[in-house]
Amino acid sequence: MKLRQTNPVPVAAAKAGFSTATGYRIASDPVLPSNRKAPRGRRRPDPLESIFESEIVPMLKAAPGLRAVAIFEEMRRRHPDLDFGVRRTMERRIRAWRAVHGPEQEVIFRQTHEPGRMGLSDFTDMRSLKVTIAGAPLDHLLYHFRLVWSGFEHAHVILGGESYVALAEGLQNALWMLGGAPGEHRSDSLSAAFRNLDADARADLTTRYDALCEHYGMTPTRNNRGIAHENGSVESSHGHLKAAVEDALAMRGSTDFEDLAAYRRFIDEIVARKNRRSAARIDTERATLKPLPDRRTSDYEEHILPVTSSSTFVLRKVFYTVPSRLIGHRLRVRLYDDRLDLFLGGSYLMT
Repeated sequence: MKLRQTNPVPVAAAKAGFSTATGYRIASDPVLPSNRKAPRGRRRPDPLESIFESEIVPMLKAAPGLRAVAIFEEMRRRHPDLDFGVRRTMERRIRAWRAVHGPEQEVIFRQTHEPGRMGLSDFTDMRSLKVTIAGAPLDHLLYHFRLVWSGFEHAHVILGGESYVALAEGLQNALWMLGGAPGEHRSDSLSAAFRNLDADARADLTTRYDALCEHYGMTPTRNNRGIAHENGSVESSHGHLKAAVEDALAMRGSTDFEDLAAYRRFIDEIVARKNRRSAARIDTERATLKPLPDRRTSDYEEHILPVTSSSTFVLRKVFYTVPSRLIGHRLRVRLYDDRLDLFLGGSYLMT
């Protein structure tokens, strides 16, 4: 229309890049062809007209978290003649209603990660894979460490459940394998390890975790309880790691291993293959990590326990037997994730 203000129709049409006939048609009626037709109405009767406002909307208002499929099944129960093919229509209608009238949703802002800044730790349950050792079921977890920026991963088989000892051993193994420490370490607040502990024991556990991070120059941070996405960089990789282990077990043709060491080597090989795919990024991030201290810190709990006249001692409500010659002595017991080391004074006795 701007060209038409200073040029005749044929010249304006040529400059605009369309035919003279189109130019005369636009000059006589400037409304676009797409706007001349009235919006197309519904061609078929609305299958939800009799139930959406009267039954579905009250359900959505009363229970905003109801899944669309649950509402559909309820409508099928109330109205047996409702066609099964309207399920997608109902789901779209519910989604559109929630966009206008539904509750506000949680807002998640994407994070920008920098190399060397954050490492994450968590535990994942592996019982669903039904791994066995010499035919006996292996009830175990995997401790899983991941660098957020490069994707470096480390996994460690855990036998004793989530605990500070398991975290300390797995985290230190990961850092020494990596050759450095990130500036920040985030965990899930050791929520499982805190269960059944009194306030003093929880405070002690927190102090020990903070001291572990301080030993490696890391700032300890914790997820807010119940906010899963705060640990998303490792939570999402749990699924990928478990899927990789499951695929490897299927290709191996058996979930049974000769001994625990063989199964741990199997896990190490899978994680190593995953790390090789990100080798370039891992090498880049490794250069930004903090140097490691001269030595590891303790990854065990130490207890002083008396041996009773029945040649036993009790640790965490579990009875252990020892040779009768130790009756009456006090043993120094180091509790690891998968073993106990016994000392008499400074002399090592047994595992």
